[in-house]
Amino acid sequence: MNRIKKGDEVVVITGRDKGKRGTVLRRVDAEHVVVEGVNRVKKHQRPNPIKNQTGGIVDKDMPIHVSNIALYNPATKKADRIGFKVLGDGRKVRVFRSNGEQVDA
Repeated sequence: MNRIKKGDEVVVITGRDKGKRGTVLRRVDAEHVVVEGVNRVKKHQRPNPIKNQTGGIVDKDMPIHVSNIALYNPATKKADRIGFKVLGDGRKVRVFRSNGEQVDA
């Protein structure tokens, strides 16, 4: 089970975007995710009439390593580490390390 999933609200803990909050848009591979508004770069894009794209300079969100982000804990309003807990019915769930609350209700 992954510690960070698509749709999670995360905080960047290192790098040039440190402190920014955003939502995970997608997982690129096992160790990289794309976060909305984080690690944004300018890309020079050529026009493509087949895909109906105009040319110019566009902003693009690039992948960031999962070690540089942490899940946002709404109870403490800070970034928090994630642990796992097996419930009585055998389900494995993610919990916040600081207060032990379940991440997904």
